[in-house]
Amino acid sequence: MASTTGDHRYKLIFFTPPQALPAIKTAVFATGAGSYPGPGGYTECCFTTPGVGQFKPGDSANPAVGEKGKLEEVGEARCEVLCLGETVARQAVDALKQAHPYEEPAYEVYKLEPF
Repeated sequence: MASTTGDHRYKLIFFTPPQALPAIKTAVFATGAGSYPGPGGYTECCFTTPGVGQFKPGDSANPAVGEKGKLEEVGEARCEVLCLGETVARQAVDALKQAHPYEEPAYEVYKLEPF
């Protein structure tokens, strides 16, 4: 049975304004996320696609973009990063939150099955 800290793979997916992407990737990669297992020693691996994010800040929000109570659509990048082990995944999420310009960054973490 695989351990919960080292053998499982996770996928971190996050959404960000394109201009913030380089700084966020630097922070996330510094945790070891984006490393791919195997003889090639690949690091800083990710997949990025453009898109449009939508949100409406509430009355207690302090939005980096947009206004309270107003529906906003902005260009964003979706970035997917492999994380080897739960510890790396958690550290990558913490780094994402610290580097992201939004007060509530949108992200998802999935545990991957070994097929």
